[in-house]
Amino acid sequence: MPAVPSILGFGAIAIDDIVYVDQPLSAGKGKVLQSAQAFGGNVATALAAVARLGGSAGFIGWLSSAADDAVLCDFLASGVETAFAPRHPDARPVHSRITVGSDGERFIAYDDEAMLGTAPDFSGEVLGRAAVLIVDGYAIRSMDVVARARDLGLAILGDIEWSGGPATERLIALCDHLILPLGFARTATGLRSPTEMLDALWLPSRSAVVLTDGGRGVYYRGRDEAGLWHLPPHRVAVVDSTGAGDCFHGAYAYALACGADTAGRVAFAAAAAALSIAGHGGREALPTDDKVTELLASANAPSAVELKYGSSIPEHS
Repeated sequence: MPAVPSILGFGAIAIDDIVYVDQPLSAGKGKVLQSAQAFGGNVATALAAVARLGGSAGFIGWLSSAADDAVLCDFLASGVETAFAPRHPDARPVHSRITVGSDGERFIAYDDEAMLGTAPDFSGEVLGRAAVLIVDGYAIRSMDVVARARDLGLAILGDIEWSGGPATERLIALCDHLILPLGFARTATGLRSPTEMLDALWLPSRSAVVLTDGGRGVYYRGRDEAGLWHLPPHRVAVVDSTGAGDCFHGAYAYALACGADTAGRVAFAAAAAALSIAGHGGREALPTDDKVTELLASANAPSAVELKYGSSIPEHS
């Protein structure tokens, strides 16, 4: 068997049918410019991002037992280890239909009637050899595995976009690196300002809470530094924002495994996500480590600003 990767993950795998149109989504309709099919899914794309950056990534969710399965072949082509993933003949990916507007924004319609999560008896020996576990909202189906990983000392990085009720609340509590879209954080907390949300989501067991907000940047709080922070966005041309959040999670996990502090992890992940939106689909423009480092060293790279309590969300500039 191969060595256990330092970054493991399980969650949704998707095959995306993507349509690009000549109008913003707000227009209500538009002409089709291009159609494509691509592999996606929160954790799958995050792990592909880890591999592209030069990290060691492994998928441990359910996979088809067919040797020629398209998803399995995609993982192998992306550099993601699959040797430790449980197999089942009924495992299949989520199917998504994504419309991308002329402004790079997208709408995702998905069918998630699939085997998600991982085997309930997943090997503790394998988990114990890793450093980071990335999970998405579907991990509520394998909560005991997440809890065992946390007990074994893995950093649990949560990419959660929707709520399944009390089970999701328990999952959120298990994540010591909680990275949420700001919109979901607002729904989950019932609060409006980033400072209030960061405080409400904080627990003594957390290492970091990070709220991503697309073109408005990132808000975060970390155990290893004082204060609440806002990192403005990189100014890049948007081609397709599909998968940008997943790339952020993968790059954050990679920086975490490399020993970066909270500010360093967030800055690295934000730069990687900014580069990822320069291509079509969720995978085409996933960056390498040297490209991220180059962007961070550029004269126009944003710097984090400490937030005052009650700060409102800045408007797009």
